[in-house]
Amino acid sequence: MNRTTHSPVSAAEPTSLFSIVGRSYFPIAFMARIPYAMVVIGVLTLVVAGRGSLSLGGINSAMVGLGTAIFGSFIGAAADRWGQRPVLLVVGALNCLALIFMAWVVYSPLADGVVLAAAFAIGATAPQVAPMSRSRLVDIILAALPGRRQPKVLNGTMAYESAADEVVFVFGPFLVGLLATTLHPIAPIIGAVVMTLVFVSSFALHPTGRVRRASTADGSARAPARELFTFGIVVIILGVLGIGMVFGSTLTALTSLTNDLGRPEQAGLIYGIMGIGSAVLAISVALFSPRFALWARWLCFAPLLLAGAILMSVSTGMPMIVFALLLMGCAVGPTLVTLFSLAADRSPRGRSATVMSMAGSAIIVGQSLASAINGILAEEEGTGAAMTVPLAASALVLVAGLLNLLAGSRARRRDLIHT
Repeated sequence: MNRTTHSPVSAAEPTSLFSIVGRSYFPIAFMARIPYAMVVIGVLTLVVAGRGSLSLGGINSAMVGLGTAIFGSFIGAAADRWGQRPVLLVVGALNCLALIFMAWVVYSPLADGVVLAAAFAIGATAPQVAPMSRSRLVDIILAALPGRRQPKVLNGTMAYESAADEVVFVFGPFLVGLLATTLHPIAPIIGAVVMTLVFVSSFALHPTGRVRRASTADGSARAPARELFTFGIVVIILGVLGIGMVFGSTLTALTSLTNDLGRPEQAGLIYGIMGIGSAVLAISVALFSPRFALWARWLCFAPLLLAGAILMSVSTGMPMIVFALLLMGCAVGPTLVTLFSLAADRSPRGRSATVMSMAGSAIIVGQSLASAINGILAEEEGTGAAMTVPLAASALVLVAGLLNLLAGSRARRRDLIHT
């Protein structure tokens, strides 16, 4: 796949990705991810505190996910067409307004439907920082680094990006709990507004935000939209959807389990075991041999994820559950890196931000869908039944990996070249 960009660096051959993007890029991009990691749990906490309804809080969290699922890809497509900088600045401002409205409307006399609309608006205007960071870095690497170095740097970059997501989605809920407990349930929402204004704006205004593909700057050379729905891309989105379902169903199952044990507040702590293990293993992907093809990695780690889910579903004690979560974490991180690496590789010309946003939205859709299904299942059938949903989600990831083999020998050869 040939992609060209305007590089923000000089014509001299750069020595590393850091020398291209600068030392400030990665801290800013990391901090800009945190607001969205806060808002799903922050909205839940705020609505429960302000309206006194746990079920309404859960529905509002789902509405945030629904908004992101519907509009996330359109935001990515807008960035592909007009560039990341203007899109992020506009969307970030709209998101701040939606968050401020939510902070007000929860304590207002307005109907619950208005609260739900505010939650949907928060998700619909969520800045797609993670997928845009991946897209931005891929474009820079392909444009500015010599061809012999691109595979290794791409591999390491996707590993870092996935690890950063894992850390943020563990730290975000912790930060919400800290602010809500020590200050007020509205504090996490206000904190998200401040962080969006500061860090999302900084991410948008960073010099790398000017990167545009020379071949697609006028929009005339972009691949047609139908190429976003080729079999090779659809199976990747299916795999990412499965990972999101693993996240959502596992947290819900653990919440049901700890509630049975009389310690519901420990669910997040136990769930963090999988997130930490996932982040550590995601980083390790940078050390994998280039001969370890992407399609083979998927089929290597997906069975490990399924094995961990099976073990968790039959566990009778907390030590075994912790071990199962560690095993699942060891598989989730590398699998997620692999999926986003494949997404970067198969993105049609001029559509990388769109594809990355589609993948990012698939995680949210899977997480929201599985949380809703497993919450009902846990309430109606008990914890034992809820423990089987992560197993089904893991099986979906494996099935998608097997379907990926049908993408064709040409795609597999390309995976070997671009690993």
